[in-house]
Amino acid sequence: MNPSEPLNINEESFDRAVVQSPVPVLVDFWAPWCGPCKMIAPLLDEIARENPETLRVAKVNVDDHPALAARYGVRSIPALLVFSDGQLKDTSIGLTSKQSLLSKVAALAA
Repeated sequence: MNPSEPLNINEESFDRAVVQSPVPVLVDFWAPWCGPCKMIAPLLDEIARENPETLRVAKVNVDDHPALAARYGVRSIPALLVFSDGQLKDTSIGLTSKQSLLSKVAALAA
């Protein structure tokens, strides 16, 4: 598991990768047919590369794992959920800026 790359997760790996993570996790709920999801993917890759010690980026394909999307009430994608200490702390729906996402994560450390 390379912390500088987004991790593809599913129902089986979610708790280990997200809930039990020692650092905050930004989870991208996406689908291959979603245009805005494709647009934000390079930004998430960049965030993962630039913050491997302080943040994990994980991806959940909602087509392959609808139960996981339902568990967190994901109805629109891309949905970016921020988890810290095993708890959902923040949510962004749709396209957003890198600075906005990093600000949400930084607020958790404050």
